[in-house]
Amino acid sequence: MSVLPKVMLAIFLFNSFCSVLAQSELDLVDTHSLQREKDTEKSPNVIVIMVDDLSVADISLNGNSLIETPNIDRIAKQGVNFTNAYVSSPVCSPSRASFITGQYAQRFGFQFQMHERYPKSQLEYLGFKWFVKSYPWIPKKMKEIPNEEQILRQGLPNDIKTLPQLLKEVGYSTGLIGKWHLGWHSSNEPCNYGFDYQYGFYGSHSLYVEEKSKGYVDQKVKKDFTDKHIWKGQRVGPHAIYKNCEVINESGYLTDRITEESIEFIAHQNSPFFLWVSYNAPHSPFQCKQEHYDKVAYINDPIKRVYNAMILSLDENIGRLLDYLEDNGLLEETVVFFMSDNGGAEYTFATDNGQLKGGKITDLEGGVKVPFFMMWKGELPRGLQYDKPIVAMDAFTTISEVSGVDQSDLTEVDGVNLLPFIKEQKSGYPHDYIFWQRGISRAVRDERFKLLINDLLQDTVLFDLHLDPHETKNVLKDNPEKAKQLMSALNQWSATLPEPMWPAVIYYEFMDGGQRYLFDQ
Repeated sequence: MSVLPKVMLAIFLFNSFCSVLAQSELDLVDTHSLQREKDTEKSPNVIVIMVDDLSVADISLNGNSLIETPNIDRIAKQGVNFTNAYVSSPVCSPSRASFITGQYAQRFGFQFQMHERYPKSQLEYLGFKWFVKSYPWIPKKMKEIPNEEQILRQGLPNDIKTLPQLLKEVGYSTGLIGKWHLGWHSSNEPCNYGFDYQYGFYGSHSLYVEEKSKGYVDQKVKKDFTDKHIWKGQRVGPHAIYKNCEVINESGYLTDRITEESIEFIAHQNSPFFLWVSYNAPHSPFQCKQEHYDKVAYINDPIKRVYNAMILSLDENIGRLLDYLEDNGLLEETVVFFMSDNGGAEYTFATDNGQLKGGKITDLEGGVKVPFFMMWKGELPRGLQYDKPIVAMDAFTTISEVSGVDQSDLTEVDGVNLLPFIKEQKSGYPHDYIFWQRGISRAVRDERFKLLINDLLQDTVLFDLHLDPHETKNVLKDNPEKAKQLMSALNQWSATLPEPMWPAVIYYEFMDGGQRYLFDQ
């Protein structure tokens, strides 16, 4: 080859190399630019509205014919309605422990409701058993009784990572407004678990307003054994109102005050925020505003009248919160969850959970199936109904995903990111199984069947929830292989659990025809 062609070839190769290099640099610049945009893109705000003991059937969307709940319904209609949503426990505190940790609370021994009172002696137990009319609550003979210090220290373990702690690590401001119910010792206060701001109470309940306040209606339930204890709590100890973990005086109606404190928190945020709006409504004690009581004068039953009046107030307050977000242009920047911590409390004679069997305390559908909605304007489908089984702790993982939380070290998270299932229509089921366990009662469901086991009564029932969503027919004899499969999955899961951190104190009995169900509480 002559010198000239060699020179021309060299020039061509050099120019080609420069062109490729330039394009690579351009691609690199574009990649870095996109990464910068992603890094500086604001993470969404997150609001979790959790209500207390609200039945699936208590809202008009699901058939409450006594009242309308347009604002609660609005979240479902403008977002996603999970029609087969469950909680991991049919009682308040273990359910809440699962939500805030993203895992079955049974994994760290949080099986039972926390109790402020246990029988002090065998004599007291016998007196309770024979002379107190407590049915359907049945006193339980206890081998060991916790002392006062052990009772005080019941609550969420300090070595468990919580959602607000994780969110703070990625720049979120965090707030808890309302009910806590995960411990009232100084070591178990919400301020120790990642909350920048706190307002509310620590126990299972608190008065909505001082008893016998003018302009309010108090309704006691003499037929409910637990009601006397509820009113006795007043606003003392864990039932007092706290702000940033210090006791304060509060004169306002608590449902209103939770909303007002929530709006005030949001108004002062510059960075992304996580806010757990934890209403205690419609949990007892039953207290409502006179104005709402008057609106439901057509309800003859006095207990149901006050209960539904409380839900009217709850719905109005949720509307105030949503309106604030909309008026301030925050709906597109905010993921909103709505859920109940468990099913309706039928033993209060205020609700019946519609056609769902059982209620709070039971592992039947009325106890563990809850209203659960998710709304994110512009990001999620509007008016979608998602009917595959999910569980409330899925909110933990979904929130972690949208907020950029590093989940690589979270080895025991049981929640599932719901976004691929609702945004990308991912096939399959979020969970192979959903489990429940509280002492003598255990249960499991897959995509179709649900198995309930009582280890004390040596009783097992199986329901086909596709054909029988209201659990009316035991199909155990017709499906022995399915029962065996579910039993195996449940036993394997139960075998991984530690002993409960504190004991159950009482049994709750539910009768359905000739079928007896018994649950630890």
